[in-house]
Amino acid sequence: MRVPAPSQPQPLIVDRLSDRLAALLSAQIDSGALHAGDRLPTEQKLAEAHGVSRTVVREAVHQLKSKGMVNSRQGSGVYVAPRPVNQALVFDPAVLTSVQAVVHVVEVRRVLEGEIAALAAERASRSQIAELRRALKAIDGAVADGRDGVAEDLAFHRVIGEATGNPQFRLLLGFLEQYLREGMRITRGNEARRLDFMTEVQREHRAIFEAIAARDPEAARRRATEHITRGEQRLIEGGVIDGRRRQAAVKAVRAAAAPTARKGKKSMKESP
Repeated sequence: MRVPAPSQPQPLIVDRLSDRLAALLSAQIDSGALHAGDRLPTEQKLAEAHGVSRTVVREAVHQLKSKGMVNSRQGSGVYVAPRPVNQALVFDPAVLTSVQAVVHVVEVRRVLEGEIAALAAERASRSQIAELRRALKAIDGAVADGRDGVAEDLAFHRVIGEATGNPQFRLLLGFLEQYLREGMRITRGNEARRLDFMTEVQREHRAIFEAIAARDPEAARRRATEHITRGEQRLIEGGVIDGRRRQAAVKAVRAAAAPTARKGKKSMKESP
């Protein structure tokens, strides 16, 4: 049985060393550098290779164990576990601390929210539309009271997910909330600095609600996608996101708005 050593050990610096070491070992397992059945180097060897304490190594290995990536064999050591058939969905912990990573989650959300809103427009019951109206008012109330409205904003989108009638969307959105919450605090904190931003957000939420209430899937999809895209654009304009993302975000805004413009031109041509 092979006992591979980590290739090109890297000294780990700054805080949360155990998280960084766990991520490094996870990457080795995911890339195939460490295979199922391989024994990890000892605590002492890992500590020396990466310039950390054995306590840090122990905590990192514990993280891998909690994810089912490695297991201990009494008196033998720690081994890479066979890859499970069904793996739990997790995101990089950096999503909780990096603005750039938050943007990545926003991009995931952009893909999801449009289709979820479209399905909600097709399937929402009267009671769910009434609940969505209350959620919309709750956001306005939070803003009027000077609160960030993050919980109310998440609740609004959660109701849309429930209105699809597909419980998997509810579970998926529930998973994403742990990563979206901090991102939304950043977003809404940025928007609260400018009245025009806050007005735009309220108008966008209202447009999503009206499209769902009107049973218009195409409009609901477009409005929800525009809302997420414009939120990213507001982060750029507010200086939260690096300006290098500006061009991509502007193109996305224009692409999202294009169906509306084409539809308007078509209507004008068809008019007598």
